[in-house]
Amino acid sequence: MIYIILAILLVILLVLIANLKIVPQAQEYVIERLGSYRATWQTGVHFKIPFIERIAKKVSLKENVVDFPPQPVITKDNVTMQIDTVVFYLVSDPKLFTYGIDRPISAIENLTATTLRNIIGDLDLDATLTSRDVINTKITAILDEASDKWGIKVTRVELKNIMPPREIQEAMEKQMKAERERRESILQAEGRKKSQILVAEGEKQSQILRAEAEKESAILLAEAEKEKQIREAEGQAEAILMVQKANADALKLLTEADPSMKVLTLKSYEALTEVANGKSTKIIIPSEIQNLAGLVTSLKEVAEGPAPANK
Repeated sequence: MIYIILAILLVILLVLIANLKIVPQAQEYVIERLGSYRATWQTGVHFKIPFIERIAKKVSLKENVVDFPPQPVITKDNVTMQIDTVVFYLVSDPKLFTYGIDRPISAIENLTATTLRNIIGDLDLDATLTSRDVINTKITAILDEASDKWGIKVTRVELKNIMPPREIQEAMEKQMKAERERRESILQAEGRKKSQILVAEGEKQSQILRAEAEKESAILLAEAEKEKQIREAEGQAEAILMVQKANADALKLLTEADPSMKVLTLKSYEALTEVANGKSTKIIIPSEIQNLAGLVTSLKEVAEGPAPANK
């Protein structure tokens, strides 16, 4: 009996230990009692009643990523393309996630495909290719509202790839090539235009500088010629002043010497001789020199000196 009791106690202890549950971080357990929802265990240690309670679902609270395969969609201008999406979601209510829908991931996939078709159907090809942010925002809002009753929070939806038909891609590539060639031609034309403008402006500036240099050179030459003429005039004036001063000094000396009449007559004769030797064809003899013979006699007497006395 003792061994039987010990065995029973051991079994009971093992059962109790087996029903001690530890819920790890970022997880929650949905517990059912006799087939009905009982509680949601959060992080920590919990005890499950054996044979009465069971763990219906272990739910992860981490954010999950689901990459759905490409879905065929048709644009407003009847272009069929393939678009694959990436959905980011997390579980906000483990009870609703367990009992709200049977296959939540499949439901999100189908809802994403139908929502994407509705949105793309209102856009043409160009708008679809250039409106990724708008499409992402609309899909996220619609999926989040629809999945709220499933205990799922859709945080973000991204269009991974947009794949138009091959002929559309070739046409787009040709269009892009033509656009690049057009831009290249425009850039080259603008470059040539700017180059010609710069050359013309350089030539204009060069002509302006040459004209200014010629103007400054002419001004300097004129100033130099003016300075030369001024100096020549000043030199002539100084020469005239010197001549006049010399004449004045000569007259002053002559006046101070008090020359005799004979000397003055001799000087007049010398002046008359110089005039006669000049290039003039007419000579005006002053009235004072009326008696040339008397002048000659006087000059001879002056030259010979006084006559010797008679013995």
